[in-house]
Amino acid sequence: MPQLDKKLTLYGLTMIAVGACIGSGIFRAPGEIVAAVPNVTLVLAVWCLGGVVALTGALTLSELGGMFPKAGGVYIYLKEAYGDLVGFLYGWVILLVINTGALAALAITFADYMTFFIPLSHYGKIGLAVVTIAGLTAINIRGVSLSQIMANTFTGLKLLAIAGIIILGFSFYNAEKVPLDFSLSSAPEDWMSGILVGLIGVLWSMGGWHHTSYLAGEAINAKRTIPRAMVLGVLIVTVTYVLVNLAYMMLLPIPLIAGTDRIAGDAVATIIPFGGRLMALVIAVSVFGTIGIYTMSAPRIYYAMAKDGLFFKGLSKLHPRYKTPANAMLLQAVWAITLLVFWGSFGKLISYVTFMDIIFMTLTGLSIFIFRVKKKEMERPIRAWGYPLIPILFIVISTVFVGNTIFAKPQESMYGLIVLALGVPVYYLFKKNAEKEEMKNI
Repeated sequence: MPQLDKKLTLYGLTMIAVGACIGSGIFRAPGEIVAAVPNVTLVLAVWCLGGVVALTGALTLSELGGMFPKAGGVYIYLKEAYGDLVGFLYGWVILLVINTGALAALAITFADYMTFFIPLSHYGKIGLAVVTIAGLTAINIRGVSLSQIMANTFTGLKLLAIAGIIILGFSFYNAEKVPLDFSLSSAPEDWMSGILVGLIGVLWSMGGWHHTSYLAGEAINAKRTIPRAMVLGVLIVTVTYVLVNLAYMMLLPIPLIAGTDRIAGDAVATIIPFGGRLMALVIAVSVFGTIGIYTMSAPRIYYAMAKDGLFFKGLSKLHPRYKTPANAMLLQAVWAITLLVFWGSFGKLISYVTFMDIIFMTLTGLSIFIFRVKKKEMERPIRAWGYPLIPILFIVISTVFVGNTIFAKPQESMYGLIVLALGVPVYYLFKKNAEKEEMKNI
């Protein structure tokens, strides 16, 4: 019986955490955030707040990652804390909403930016998005070592490109042409609401660092490398995002940023004549790398669910040669291609995806308190820094975000909740089948 290969290093896992976060969000979401809070200080505050949310989450999950170093990550934490139903529902929405929604949004974005170089019709873009998801799934099936090389390469290229934007911003800043006003005099009256709305795009751009937890079954010394990779990944992404947003505002005035969804290209074009095309290539490469990580990571959840008897039995099988959950990866690709690639705009997709993700991240944060009571004797190679204040801060901010999204984006929130509710009868169906299998084996 083939077993998962333990080949992922701390460096590789950190690059996966960073690469899963840095996709398209930082290259297009800043315009929407500036539109919500058209003030330099508030824009930076929103990105810092997103970093704090992600960091409090990573510090909280660091303890859980050390306690349960198994394939599936967050699914395992939820199942151990709340039971099979909640664990199943997380995997259910990861498949039907969260990861496939992210894959769809990323694939659409990749195709959009490739039109800078290849003339594509509407159906041509859909075709390219489909081929991208299918092709990267096929590559990741061929082994975790190849996946790690891809993640390291593409994440390194992303960081180099963003470093270039930051250097341009600080090197060519002209205070007379683009004055930076850090006072709050230009802040809108409803700035608090604007921050919460802007936080949707920020958390979309920050999301993904916990994907390392899904890969614990293939990590070297998972009890220590998984927690450290999550925290290091969030720190790197937060610093990078704050600096690049400052660089954007050094190159373009606030009104121009608020009116564009191609902020990186517009900013670089102020210095380099072909900046728009150059950044289109950078974004395409960045998004391509993130799709590669997403097609690899989440299927480990479906694999873990199947091993627990909570999903299709065939998903628990590994490829006999490459030792990857090939069936789980193919199922995810098929769902993303047949449904979500053809649904919704970018803005709708990120609200749909981020809302559901934060609900389960909030429950995961709460689980640390449950484990401190129920599993107080269990080994904890890494204990959550700042406990209980840091986990409480993560839970409070996440809860406020979820509540605000329900009011600000009711349609998208409702879609997510309907999918969640549909998972309940499906869970009992799988549970009943699993019990029948157990009775046959007695």
